[in-house]
Amino acid sequence: MYKSFSLWLEKQWYELSPIHIFLGTFSFVFRIITVSRRLFYRSGILKSTKLPVPVIIIGNITVGGTGKTPLTLWLAQQLIKHGWHPGIISRGYGGSNATPQAVNTDSDPAAVGDEPALIAQRKICPVWIGRDRAAAGQALLQAHPECDVILSDDGLQHYQLQRDVEVMVIDGVRKFGNGMLLPAGPLREPPSRLDSVDAVVLHGGGEAADAYSMKLQGDTFYNLLNPQITAKTADFRDTDNHAVAGIASPERFFDYLRELGLRTRTHPYPDHHPFVADDLNFRGAEAIFMTEKDAVKCATFADEKYWVLRVNAHLPPTFIKFILDKLSPENLSGNNLSRNSFSTEKGSAEKTRPTRGQCPIQKG
Repeated sequence: MYKSFSLWLEKQWYELSPIHIFLGTFSFVFRIITVSRRLFYRSGILKSTKLPVPVIIIGNITVGGTGKTPLTLWLAQQLIKHGWHPGIISRGYGGSNATPQAVNTDSDPAAVGDEPALIAQRKICPVWIGRDRAAAGQALLQAHPECDVILSDDGLQHYQLQRDVEVMVIDGVRKFGNGMLLPAGPLREPPSRLDSVDAVVLHGGGEAADAYSMKLQGDTFYNLLNPQITAKTADFRDTDNHAVAGIASPERFFDYLRELGLRTRTHPYPDHHPFVADDLNFRGAEAIFMTEKDAVKCATFADEKYWVLRVNAHLPPTFIKFILDKLSPENLSGNNLSRNSFSTEKGSAEKTRPTRGQCPIQKG
């Protein structure tokens, strides 16, 4: 029942119907609360915390995933290549732990959240979680003093943590849904929030003049029970294939499998779904495909039929150049003055950003 309701509610966010007349009243109240809360932080009525190293927020304004975690992983790898020592913090959504704690390769996703567990298993840099992102960042830096930049996977609306760079990730296919705020639509903030971030990354859906394009690519599967065993799509041409996805947009995963030439029977689940063995008990199944995010929750009951598709983000080189420019001493000095009060003013690095103007990304 929970699965059916969650999928139904998400569908409502991407269309308009008579029920939105009723829900629109609550969305208006939510807008007032959201705008007021940000204003209180900008004016100093609500206090925020500044970390001793630069902070990059990778977030969005819609409920559910847009590709933030793959982008965070890509950005961490790129920063390491350019001599930085990043650490990653996350709320740990879906996990039971609220206080700051380190996430390791063997951490329980039920405790730390599926996305932090996935990030930690990539073994790129230190990962910490905490409902209070500022406290999580402080704990990470105390445990890893070598870290000189913090990446926050999600947290655009977590104004308690001051930031030097804000990156908004947008689903290029679904964009902002019906354009309404919660609960009538998927928005956590008005689309006008686009005007105050440093960069916009468009995940799929073509090109946009005012955004950096990101694609997720991969064609190699690894066996969840025996990760050293890998396979290509040709190995599944004649098998009875099923696919599960408990992510924000299951159809994106299913469509990608089709693009790879795989015929599968698909089984969508709500984002962050806590999988159990019975969810994957498909009669006659010879191969069951899943994302890395779902795999971390299925590892304890995996069998030889479970295959995980690993994908990586691909972005233009101009994006990391832009980020490095924003992290330069002269820009950090200017940004700290504006970001600490959450002003919409930008430093000089904005001149390298894709121009707005003919923007296909709709704002409201």
